[in-house]
Amino acid sequence: MSESETRRVILPEEYEKILVALHAADERKAERPLLYDVTGRETYTDYILICHGTSDRHVGAIQERIARAMKKHGHRAIGVEGEDLNHWVLMDYGGLIVNIFYEPMRDFYDLDGLWMGSPELDVAELLREAESRFGTPPASEEMDRT
Repeated sequence: MSESETRRVILPEEYEKILVALHAADERKAERPLLYDVTGRETYTDYILICHGTSDRHVGAIQERIARAMKKHGHRAIGVEGEDLNHWVLMDYGGLIVNIFYEPMRDFYDLDGLWMGSPELDVAELLREAESRFGTPPASEEMDRT
């Protein structure tokens, strides 16, 4: 899928949210990110991002980085669930729902299987777009945990 096809598929009002969330997750080494287009299939959101971390601390780091990056770009979560255990964190940004799992929980709940019939967007291409748009954060921002 070319960049123009990706942009045409993604609703314009959700495009930046998706780029920011994917870029932030990638910065924290989120594993196997998948992005599903559920537009018209679901009423509560248009896109679902699923990724995982290799430990509960890794999940927490991914969630914190996404929250910080989204806030920096003016996107506030409607709700966040699961931060206490970091086994499955759900971040609701309206048209984008972010699911961050601890790896065994991802396999157990199998949301990937639930959305398998929905169009899967090209995460690698979106990450290239995000990298060209946002670049790599300076080391001081990367290490900032506040």
